[in-house]
Amino acid sequence: MLDPHRPDRHPLDDEGVDGIAARLSRMVRVRTVEDADADATDTLAPFAEFLALLQELYPLANAQLERELVTERGVLYRWPGSASPGGDGSSSDFDATASGPLVLMAHFDVVPAFEAEGWTHPPFDGVIADGSVWGRGTLDDKGPLCVIMEAVEALLAEGHTPPRDVYLWFGGDEETHSGAATAAAALFRERRLTPWLVLDEGGAVVDAPLPFIDVPAAMIGVGEKGSVNVILEASGDAGHASAPSGLTPTARLARAVSRVERRPFPARLNPVAREMFATFTPHAHGSGKVILETLTRAPQLAAHALARLGGDAAALVRTTLATTRLSGGTADNVLPASASATLNCRIAPGESVASTVRHVRRAIRDREVRIRTTDPNEPTTIAPTDNPQFRLLQDAARAAYPEAIAAPYITLAATDAKHFQRFAPATYRFAPLAMDAAQRAAIHGVDERVSIASLHAGVKFHTTLLRSL
Repeated sequence: MLDPHRPDRHPLDDEGVDGIAARLSRMVRVRTVEDADADATDTLAPFAEFLALLQELYPLANAQLERELVTERGVLYRWPGSASPGGDGSSSDFDATASGPLVLMAHFDVVPAFEAEGWTHPPFDGVIADGSVWGRGTLDDKGPLCVIMEAVEALLAEGHTPPRDVYLWFGGDEETHSGAATAAAALFRERRLTPWLVLDEGGAVVDAPLPFIDVPAAMIGVGEKGSVNVILEASGDAGHASAPSGLTPTARLARAVSRVERRPFPARLNPVAREMFATFTPHAHGSGKVILETLTRAPQLAAHALARLGGDAAALVRTTLATTRLSGGTADNVLPASASATLNCRIAPGESVASTVRHVRRAIRDREVRIRTTDPNEPTTIAPTDNPQFRLLQDAARAAYPEAIAAPYITLAATDAKHFQRFAPATYRFAPLAMDAAQRAAIHGVDERVSIASLHAGVKFHTTLLRSL
């Protein structure tokens, strides 16, 4: 049973050792690297190892919850609720929308990392130092997965049974094609399970979400931007570089990229951003309060002001475009026969894949540049903020981080949750971990790490959430 003085204490913890940190460290050491360019058959072993590790680390969950593999990269746990008719929501008079399950999501694949990039501690050693666990995945997204399992294991040891079914979905290919989550969402639809609440990664507890907001904030994503890769391609005649004639494919592509980056997408303040500003206004002081009041009253002025700030602020109000790949040429003294550029676009609410491609085409102004797309995803619908589900998330965030203001926002990056939001309206994105600016920059970067105190707060968030159902 749980130690009454440590309600989040894991049944396997040793005295004097922070068990949560130790278990996350072991997760980090399993190199579940998801690389779009790698041979899938060469990378399956670490993913199977990670799923086996979960069974070892959380024996109660694996003994008492139903466990089902979904593709080779995902696992679905079901914790039957006491009030679900038949235990599966299949009764003819069962209102799936009102009484459907809670779905807690995370992913365990990670992006590549190399010690030569300048890591303080090797990225896959899971070093515990300076009050933190260091390594790739500690924030994105093994840390959030860890605190979900810690909370469930603790509540099982307590003998707790939730009133409604709880599903835990963990996928292993979110960083690339998200095929496992697509299959999991299809399984829910096939079984006619409409989740009452879905919670995935996305927002976090941050110290200052924008330059003029100086209060800690629990940013709860109510939707996410769309995404598409726009591929620009140009061709020409190969030849010796000593006798160039006209624009080479590489020069044509360079001009196209320069043109499109000089013509940003229009800035608009969406309703979620206005609600976010209104949420923070009563807690702001001095010039910050004046700025928030002005931004809330004058949406077009706010959009242009945020766009000028760049970074996250600009991404809140417009579709963004980043040139992520350039290729062309085979030798220093050979005119290239072809060249290509990849533009990664994150599509704002109110825009679409089609409107994004139109904007790029008009900005380039060159019919000799071919355009094609890959991995298109439209922006999601927006989850409501005036329902019991959002209030439940706010209350759980307040319990774990009493000083933080819970506010809605649009998640800028893509998540697995988009596959569920297509049929589950109450889908949100919030990882209950504290991240300062340096930590947020380390996601997909160098020196990714999570504080042990934040891990314990994350467990409190999920235990509060699960007890409040």
